[in-house]
Amino acid sequence: MEDFKLFDAEYKLMELLWERQPVNSTALSRLCQEKLGWKKSTTFNLVRKLGERGILKNENATVTALIQREQVLRRESEAAVAKSFGGSLPNFVAAFLSGKKLSHQEAEELRRLIDESEARHD
Repeated sequence: MEDFKLFDAEYKLMELLWERQPVNSTALSRLCQEKLGWKKSTTFNLVRKLGERGILKNENATVTALIQREQVLRRESEAAVAKSFGGSLPNFVAAFLSGKKLSHQEAEELRRLIDESEARHD
């Protein structure tokens, strides 16, 4: 599994980037200052670190993401299920649903997702 784990601050920066990319690095720094209260050096350090890890690219002062939000979310979800539920998706779903009542629409959406997943693997 590729390592798309992002720490809190990295994820916050990537959220801003995913919403606005490509973005000028100075404009990104200003945005981080406005939205997150970060100093310019904080933003540029994170951009550099994420660039070194292959998460984003800063070329000619233009920053773009090299991974998609969905890749990060999928990796984080898989890691949580592996860590807390021994990799068992049914155990995760059972724990998540315990004590909750799904609406008819939510239940139908889950059925659709399961059916689509089964169809992809047939």
